[in-house]
Amino acid sequence: MSDVSTPYDPPAGPIPTIYRDDHLLVVDKPHGLLSVPGRGAHLADCLLSRLAADHPEVLLCHRLDRDTSGIMIFALTKEAQRKTGRLFETKRVKKRYIARVAGLVAEPSGTIDLPLIVDWPNRPLQHVNFETGKPSVTDWQRMGHEGDTTRMRLMPRTGRSHQLRVHMQSLGHPILGDPFYSVDHADWPRMMLHAEGLKFEHPIEGHMMRLEAPCPF
Repeated sequence: MSDVSTPYDPPAGPIPTIYRDDHLLVVDKPHGLLSVPGRGAHLADCLLSRLAADHPEVLLCHRLDRDTSGIMIFALTKEAQRKTGRLFETKRVKKRYIARVAGLVAEPSGTIDLPLIVDWPNRPLQHVNFETGKPSVTDWQRMGHEGDTTRMRLMPRTGRSHQLRVHMQSLGHPILGDPFYSVDHADWPRMMLHAEGLKFEHPIEGHMMRLEAPCPF
C-alpha cells in the first residue's frame, strides 16, 4: 500500500546522515520521498534504495509516510535490524514529532486515545473505529500560535499508519498541507509534519541514544 495520492516527483540531493556506527545508520529523510519502493517502476525511487547505493548492507527498521520528513533508523546488520525492530514492537523507542496544524489549539496539552483501522473503500486512508480499530494513543503539547495556526509537539505511544494525521484531524486541527486529511493542503508547500527526535537504547551496545533532526519549517 502506497502513500502516493499525487504524481510522484521525489526530491533530489544527498540524504543527510545523523549518526552511523557498525550497526546503525540514522538519517534525515526529506519530505516527498517514499521510505520503501511503491508498486510499479515509477515508484522505485525511495530512501531505502538511495541508501543502498552507498551502503549495500542497509536494512529497514521502520517507516515514515512519503510526505513526512525527519529521523529514520536503518540497520547495517541482521542482528541490529532484529533487535531494533523489537524495540519498536515493545514501544521502547520514544518518538517526538513537530507539526503545524490549522486553527488555534486552546489547551496546552492533552492525550488522544482513538482506535484506528484502514478505511478499506478509501485506502490508504485510515479512520477511527471503536469496534475494530487498533489501540492508538498520542500525547501532544501546544508549542505556540503562529498566525491562525498552531505549532505542536506530538509524542505517539503507538505507531499506527497515519496515526498523527488522523488524530490531529479528530482534534479539529488537521496538519497543514496534509493531502489526505486537510481541506487546504494545496495552500502549503508540503505536509507540515516532521519526525524531530528519537530516544532508544542502542540495540547492540546498550547505551541510551538521543538523536534529533532539526525541524525545517
